[in-house]
Amino acid sequence: MALVFFLLDLYSFVVFVSVGLSWLRLSPENPVVRITSALTEPVLAPLRRRIPPLGGFDITPIVLLLVIQLIKKLILSI
Repeated sequence: MALVFFLLDLYSFVVFVSVGLSWLRLSPENPVVRITSALTEPVLAPLRRRIPPLGGFDITPIVLLLVIQLIKKLILSI
């Protein structure tokens, strides 16, 4: 159980890093950008197809972080 929570927290951290890097507008060839993108885009891309930008802002990372928190609460309630 602790491992699952650790992995969910680690993934949340990767999402935060990805958002931060997007604000810095680093080159897509940057190794850190490539790694975070490779880890987050498979999950964020389907969300982006369903959730349009809100006022020009991509809110899908926020939605993903909320889903991760919901998963953690559901696991705790089992």
